[in-house]
Amino acid sequence: MTDLPTSTTLGDVRVSRAIELVWREADLLDRKDYVTWQGLYADDGVYVIPIDRDAEEFDDVLNMVYDDQRMRRLRVNRMTEGYAIAAVDSAITVRTVSRFVTTEVSDSEVSLRAAQVLVAYKRGTHDLWAADVDYTVRLGTAPAGDALVRKVVRLVNSEDAVPAAGFLL
Repeated sequence: MTDLPTSTTLGDVRVSRAIELVWREADLLDRKDYVTWQGLYADDGVYVIPIDRDAEEFDDVLNMVYDDQRMRRLRVNRMTEGYAIAAVDSAITVRTVSRFVTTEVSDSEVSLRAAQVLVAYKRGTHDLWAADVDYTVRLGTAPAGDALVRKVVRLVNSEDAVPAAGFLL
């Protein structure tokens, strides 16, 4: 990987737009606004939580989550409609997404790496979830038209037994 020119740093409006979309996503997830959340994704977007932190291709490996548009819609339906054990008594979450590193920038897409720390509170217990997250944001004609094309959540403990979350990472 080569160093990006200084024009593709945080001062670059394309990068700022991508980061703002990531922060908006975090806010929607903490508020459990899953219907609006799924609208942040491009039709061809994927949301992945791999077991192998080093994986780059996800079609032929085991993943905790590998959601395309159809699977995201089914996941949101399960968490918002009717009785689902994952949603009925879901945790209250607060997440911080920071340490953004720009990896690629063009006029149509921005790719970032970031750190995410999520605290989940449920039944008197706090759980900590930490991850490195890769994002690819497709830039639209206006910031409101920007969309997530790829989100890969690489949990620090991805190869350990991970409890059922009842929320989205």
